Amino acid sequence: MTSKILSILLAIFACISIISCNKKYQGEQNINDVKYKNNRNTIPSAKMDSAQAINTITKQKIQDLLDLSTLYISGNKDTEIDSVIYAQMQSYFLKPDSTQLKPLFKDLNSLKVRYASINNLNIERKITDKDTFDVAKFSVEYYNSKKAFIGSYDRNAEYVLKSIPAKDNNEFKFYFKNFYTDLSKKKDSTSVQTESNHIASKEQKIPSKTEKSTKKK
Repeated sequence: MTSKILSILLAIFACISIISCNKKYQGEQNINDVKYKNNRNTIPSAKMDSAQAINTITKQKIQDLLDLSTLYISGNKDTEIDSVIYAQMQSYFLKPDSTQLKPLFKDLNSLKVRYASINNLNIERKITDKDTFDVAKFSVEYYNSKKAFIGSYDRNAEYVLKSIPAKDNNEFKFYFKNFYTDLSKKKDSTSVQTESNHIASKEQKIPSKTEKSTKKK
């Protein structure tokens, strides 16, 4: 009986694996559509009362940034259009900084991603001593240049909604505070070793109390 159940489970797993391997990217990513994506639009305060609306807006902003990013890393990064795309990506951030995009680029390049699709987004409120912001946790499906499925990965992004006074009603602007924060906070063995060596070097340069008293004598 046990062997039959095991055989069934193995067969199901094999089927899922075959389906995953054959999975193809179904979306469209036309450069003329993607290159005009930007973070200029605001959100009416009426939509701020709807959790569903916020989820939809957040998902769209994440998808926009991923579309721009996959388009950017597939280019030469030194053309006029590349500069325009890069500027558009930075407009999605509260504080535009080149370091904000490094974890994202590293992730996409390491897996040779050409297309990405967002799924299963959930939002959590995070309150710290200095700030209040939301964290979007989602799964992202990656596809290669042939639109073949690479895998599904759990990622997150921190964002804020800044109030913008309007004549008739308040509006809000969406900004990412950090993107792929789970990846940017991880340190590889090389960086940890470098940091340890740096600390050890500093400790060697600091004379002990005994050494100080000896020098005075």
